[in-house]
Amino acid sequence: MIDLRSDTVTRPTPAMRQAMFEAEVGDDVYQEDPTVNRLEQRAAEITGKEAAIFLPTGTMGNTIGIKLLTEHGQEVVADSRSHLLDWELSMLAWFSGCLIRAVPTEDGILTWDAIQSVVKPVGPHWAPTGVIELENTHNMAGGRIYPQAVIDEICEEAHARGVGVHMDGARLFNAAEGSGTPVARIVRDVDTVTFCLSKALGAPVGSMLAGPKPLMDKARLYRKRLGGGMRQAGILAAAGLIALENGPEWLARDHSNARYIEARLAEIPGIVPFQVETNIVIFDVSGTRHTPKAISAALKERGVLMNFVNDKLMRAVTHRDVNTNECGAAMDALAEICNG
Repeated sequence: MIDLRSDTVTRPTPAMRQAMFEAEVGDDVYQEDPTVNRLEQRAAEITGKEAAIFLPTGTMGNTIGIKLLTEHGQEVVADSRSHLLDWELSMLAWFSGCLIRAVPTEDGILTWDAIQSVVKPVGPHWAPTGVIELENTHNMAGGRIYPQAVIDEICEEAHARGVGVHMDGARLFNAAEGSGTPVARIVRDVDTVTFCLSKALGAPVGSMLAGPKPLMDKARLYRKRLGGGMRQAGILAAAGLIALENGPEWLARDHSNARYIEARLAEIPGIVPFQVETNIVIFDVSGTRHTPKAISAALKERGVLMNFVNDKLMRAVTHRDVNTNECGAAMDALAEICNG
């Protein structure tokens, strides 16, 4: 099967499997697992933050990151198509007791001009703003990258008002590759940032949350409350270390393959792809005679896995385990279905 559903489907490399087999381990709840400790130290160095914590999932990372910066009854400003809003089972409300103030955007990129009117101080009638959340890259906008100047302005204006900034950087390293900007520079002014080891970087499991050390110390307590207090987690962290060090070298190829898919999609009558910047391709198939769900089912019969987003849109995600020839074969199958 050619699997373009997500970059979460990557399998561990032989080097990762060997590292997992040989991993030096301890009890991470006691912070005695040396491999986890090395992974957390390295993640902190790469993001330029004081500390980092290893987590099972990105959803847990966003849940804890928001909790650290808010109080119950506050609002969190986020894009109306954000992963935080649409794909995380309302954990922000369930765990943090906060409401999302959703701001529509054309391209998934919040700007200060767009959000300043909804950023609220403490008052007698409304919920104050606790956090502004930025998703970089933006999944449902087609892997769009936040311009650095936009991040910098939002952080400056938010902090001047006592409001925190959390970055959902699930594909942060794709943003770094696509923009040519170092990870540490991208997240320099955000308060907390999460990124996934298990997406484009290719680890089998795990995410990181980074920020000031006092907040990361508190994050360990929230991780335990959410059931994320793993024990000999070095077996997982060993693969994460390899993903962190070696995973970025695959990203340029992934982005090239996504641009190839974009070009092929533009040749199929009735299909309109979103602009591609990284490894995610969102495309509108409403101009064809087929529904996204029907196309997805027909592709599966032809050995291609690709998800539909809604009644108009589909998504293809490139990753290490799919090469250019396989991307071409997937587009051939899609063209055959849509032209048939």
